Amino acid sequence: MPINDEIFARMGELSPAEKKVARALLSSYPAAGLESAASLAKAAGTSTPTVLRLVTRLGIGSYPDFQRRLREEITHHMLSPVSRTEQARLEQDTSVPLQRAITNKIALIETLSVTVPPSEFDRAVSALISKPRQVTVSGGYFTRYFAMLFATQLDQTIPNVDFVGEPLGHDIGKMLRLGASGIAIILDFRRYELTAKRTADLAKSQGATVIVITDQELSPAADSADIVLPVSVDGIPFDSVVGIVVLLEALIEAVLHATGDRGLERMKQWEHSVHIARAYSATVPLANERNEG
Repeated sequence: MPINDEIFARMGELSPAEKKVARALLSSYPAAGLESAASLAKAAGTSTPTVLRLVTRLGIGSYPDFQRRLREEITHHMLSPVSRTEQARLEQDTSVPLQRAITNKIALIETLSVTVPPSEFDRAVSALISKPRQVTVSGGYFTRYFAMLFATQLDQTIPNVDFVGEPLGHDIGKMLRLGASGIAIILDFRRYELTAKRTADLAKSQGATVIVITDQELSPAADSADIVLPVSVDGIPFDSVVGIVVLLEALIEAVLHATGDRGLERMKQWEHSVHIARAYSATVPLANERNEG
């Protein structure tokens, strides 16, 4: 099994410090592992002994042995006929633009199974169903819209969820109320924003659980995160959001299933309490409305 796959599969067994090393490796694989143990530790914000403990946990005798295995993987990949054929087919893609876009977006969605460790996803769901005192959701320049939608939907399954548009400004009171039983969910993708990093630091200082949803290169906010959910966003001309949307929808669905009757009752309360004026009603045809007017 490739080293990155083994790290991914065993993420749930790692200590918090070891997870930082694992995330640094996975975000820049295999290049990060070809650096010295001290350099990898610095990039992960941990210590050299932590790097060596992770290598030992993987069943590899020493860091030089770890790097030798990495080089062997790279050589195999470069010389693999399958790899060369797949790359050639990508470069000679003659499909129509729409079909090519559909194929590429489906591929991005499928990568969620290899970028998001199931143990981290499960931990995020467990935290959200543990009746947190407060849940804040914030995003960046583009992702704030996804954060807003996610917060609105999540609030229909569990209480005390707030979208935080200005976590360090107008909405800072919501951040300061988090406390040890609170959860801060932060969306931050390349090009990363300083506000996301500072928001994560603030939530961490409040004792809250910090969940960061980011790309595979990892937002600096991940340094303060308890749970990191990395998404592949490669796209042309802009980073793709399809993986983000699918991950957020998967979280909503998982939370709803995990809350059982409690979540369903919450949704019923919303249905009975929130009335949205619509241009058309199935029970009152527009023609009748005009006649009555």
